[in-house]
Amino acid sequence: MTRYRSPSPPSSKYITPQGANRLREELERLWRFERPQVTQAVAEAAAQGDRSENAEYTYGKRRLREIDRRVRHLRKRLEGMTVVDQPPADPRRVYFGAWVSLEAQDGQEARYRIVGPDEIDREPGYISMDSPLARALLGRRLDDEVTAEVPGGRQSFVIVEIEYEVITTSPARS
Repeated sequence: MTRYRSPSPPSSKYITPQGANRLREELERLWRFERPQVTQAVAEAAAQGDRSENAEYTYGKRRLREIDRRVRHLRKRLEGMTVVDQPPADPRRVYFGAWVSLEAQDGQEARYRIVGPDEIDREPGYISMDSPLARALLGRRLDDEVTAEVPGGRQSFVIVEIEYEVITTSPARS
């Protein structure tokens, strides 16, 4: 038995303007504030002497590696991202960024927003465009019936509403 794991498929490179701003803010916070603080703490811990038994030094170095790894990840993700800031040409179909209200066979309604994989942990109701449900919804119209594999098993839904957020841009400063 080997430890080899096949690489996971690359995730989609689309993101909403809000998601891109959140990732940029996280990158800025890590790089400009958190990393300098941890670096300072590690330098102070190193100055205390024996590093092999210095827990502050050890944990500081570990945290510094975690920050650097996350900074590299964020820079790489942001570099290749496509920010989707315009509604689609046909707002009657489900595309990236849509809020979709679904009615299950048992009459329960749920509302989801289709976003990029980097945004799903942020808000309740956000689903990745790479998820089975979102893939089943993409390109569909109002009143279409959709069947998708969800955590409870295979389920059918009817699309009862499709809505897109209006993106407002702030006026240019003079």
